[in-house]
Amino acid sequence: MKNKYSEKFSLKGKLAFILGGSGLIGQEVSLALSLSGARVICLDVKNNIKFIKKNKNIIYKYLDSSNLNTSSRELNNIINKYGCPNIFINCSYPRSKDWGNSSFKKISLNNYQENIKLHLNSYVWFSKIIAEKMKKNKIRGSIILLSSIYGILGQDLNIYKGTKMTENVTYSVIKGGIVNFARQSSSYYGQFNIRVNSISPGGIKGHVAGSGKTQSKKFLKNYVNKVPLKRMCSTEDVASAILFLSSDASSYITGSNLVIDGGWSII
Repeated sequence: MKNKYSEKFSLKGKLAFILGGSGLIGQEVSLALSLSGARVICLDVKNNIKFIKKNKNIIYKYLDSSNLNTSSRELNNIINKYGCPNIFINCSYPRSKDWGNSSFKKISLNNYQENIKLHLNSYVWFSKIIAEKMKKNKIRGSIILLSSIYGILGQDLNIYKGTKMTENVTYSVIKGGIVNFARQSSSYYGQFNIRVNSISPGGIKGHVAGSGKTQSKKFLKNYVNKVPLKRMCSTEDVASAILFLSSDASSYITGSNLVIDGGWSII
């Protein structure tokens, strides 16, 4: 039986663009929104064919955010074909080949500048394009940007002890920038009924970005020992939060940064 609350969480009739939709987090987000009734356009450089074939409400379109001039035109072409989205989610993770050398000890100026350009600049520019399209089409839109707990906190070096992992200078700069960009853009686009929020997950169990390796048992132990809920964040945790911010259940929430960290940030 339908009620006003179940309808608030439904995305039936909504169009969602998910940038990075073929990635570790993006696949789960694409699935969550699709199962909730949205028509999903998965934007990414890679096409996970098996995943797309299993989910008929998800359409894959190629989009490479490394060249903003080219990809901006491609994004506009996709909008012209499928329509302006009600929901835009950026959970992409563009990075350079030497991303793993971004510690204070190893980082170079070129590494730093390239990753700011690839990651932070693409988050800002694509959000602006989508927001302006929503504004023009008078769509009550929701834009959700993926940040991290390391966008609001300093990295805890203790969790890297006994592992080959290190802190990442650029990551914190990028993710902190995303949180504040969401706040700034929400203050402007609110007058057009467009909401902009960010989310900051804790560590997600899986591969180490830029290395092709999985997290070590030592790292997982160090991390879980600090978290009050005694587990790492899952892709389902992130997708559920994004689903909420995509829906009308969060219609009075904008400029917020939703922290999904199992209590990490209170310790």
